[in-house]
Amino acid sequence: MASSVPISMGSLVLGVFIAFAMVGSVSSTRFDELFQPSWALDHFAYEGELMKMKLDNYSGAGFSSKSKYMFGKVSIKIKLVEGDSAGTVTAFYMSSEGPYHNEFDFEFLGNTTGEPYLVQTNVYVNGVGNREQRLNLWFDPTKDFHSYSLLWNRRQVVFLVDATPVRVHSNLEHKGIPYPKDQSMGVYSSIWNADDWATQGGRVKTDWSHAPFIASYTGFEIDACECPEVVAAVDNIKRCSAAGGEKGYWWDEPTMSELSLHQSHQLQWVRANHMVYDYCKDTSRFPVAPVECLHHHH
Repeated sequence: MASSVPISMGSLVLGVFIAFAMVGSVSSTRFDELFQPSWALDHFAYEGELMKMKLDNYSGAGFSSKSKYMFGKVSIKIKLVEGDSAGTVTAFYMSSEGPYHNEFDFEFLGNTTGEPYLVQTNVYVNGVGNREQRLNLWFDPTKDFHSYSLLWNRRQVVFLVDATPVRVHSNLEHKGIPYPKDQSMGVYSSIWNADDWATQGGRVKTDWSHAPFIASYTGFEIDACECPEVVAAVDNIKRCSAAGGEKGYWWDEPTMSELSLHQSHQLQWVRANHMVYDYCKDTSRFPVAPVECLHHHH
């Protein structure tokens, strides 16, 4: 009898593996399982579970996910550039490809020592962005690792910092506003010099005597519907949009279609205490408020 145990165990493991493969969901903490450097490979350093990426006066650096995804949740823990980070930008974002691309951005704008890092978020739909919001954080993001996440489903895109929502982009298709739902997206991060605009409107330049500027990463997690490139786009859309039954994804649960009451209160707190810029309120840029601004819950 004992000889049959490894076989049944093996088939059980295989069955579980196949079930996971069908759902196409991934969760991991190892950089190289999910990501690869995109450029400047000599600007990466690996220390166990940590990955460090540096900007110096030769080059910045960037990495990208090995796969593309449609709907789900992506998280990375980042420790931003310490000390004088003025002029530098570190970005963590999801993006599709092409001229009508969709994109969800976190951009961390460096600052002079002691001044707060600013977090700029943006949403591009069909190639159009101009939806910037800026906030400062309720902690120093250079001292410890903090989690930055994007939750994307058919109802909303939620930007989260340590599980606190800092921005929601709702599906308002019923108001005739396009929503990102049919282009698979890669996951990316990069660090570069942007001292023409990043710090105090470009007035403060990068001080290269403080280089290299290092962003550290860990806790890489992607729990999302994977879109293999060998599969036709229409079939990926179909599979990743499948609702109910055995193929139901947790991010399609009714409870995930909007923020919980607690999360709504958290978002209100962030907006009241930490938001320093909102495109919806910028009448000099938008004399007539962008149409989605009239419908989003603020």
